[in-house]
Amino acid sequence: MFRTILIAAFSLVIAAPISADTSRLKRLDTGDDSRGWEAVGKLNIDGKGFCTGALVAPNLVLTAAHCLFDTNTGRRIDHSKVEFLAGLRNGRASAYRMVRRAVVHPDYDFSSKVSAERVRNDVALLELHHPIRNTTIEPFETDVRPRKGDEIGVVSYAHDRSDAPSLQEVCDVLARQQGVLVMSCNVDFGSSGAPIFSFRDGAPKIVSVVSAKAEVEGLPVSLGTQLEAPLALLIAELDAGKGVFQSVAPRTNRIGAKTKRNDTGAKFVTSGNN
Repeated sequence: MFRTILIAAFSLVIAAPISADTSRLKRLDTGDDSRGWEAVGKLNIDGKGFCTGALVAPNLVLTAAHCLFDTNTGRRIDHSKVEFLAGLRNGRASAYRMVRRAVVHPDYDFSSKVSAERVRNDVALLELHHPIRNTTIEPFETDVRPRKGDEIGVVSYAHDRSDAPSLQEVCDVLARQQGVLVMSCNVDFGSSGAPIFSFRDGAPKIVSVVSAKAEVEGLPVSLGTQLEAPLALLIAELDAGKGVFQSVAPRTNRIGAKTKRNDTGAKFVTSGNN
């Protein structure tokens, strides 16, 4: 129920022809394969579904905002029932932690139609009950948003590979539009919230979070969120004491004086529950 990735149909103008994924997924089954990626983990959502998340501090996990909503009711789920399994592979994790508090981007509206605005704000930050202080689990640094044509990578779990993460080390940024990254990375249900990495200077740094999968010119692509400003905002929200669970009704759409029409040329269509 909670592992849904939004499906979007795009009509974007991209200068170069769209090609298939640059590299295939590599399953990180062994200790050697997974070394350096232990801070990526599986988020178990009350035993009813899962997403992917990554440590950006010993006590903070970055993921997608829509992972914290029930697709049937549209309500926020009780994040105290979410467990982060760092480096989970083949039934064992390097660390297990429950979530204490969680904040989603204040401009994210789960009840709204799928749009560029919803995707670019689809980011959440989870505070763990206890920090993970383990020499084999190093939180990732973050980096600035990549440019069109940059090579990136993604580490994620998915419905058909939920017992171990997979790495696609080389995929491309196809376009940047209104804060949304369009990428050639291979994602599927369960990949929601997965970290997207740049490899500048040889060290992986998180530059975005997987929000959705889509199609461009009939070929599968993935969509990523903004990160720099939203992450700073979410950290400030936690510092201000926010993130305590409250069961509230879904928000209604609001139109303000500064609201701009989405004129990217992208048409988003939800897939329904999965």
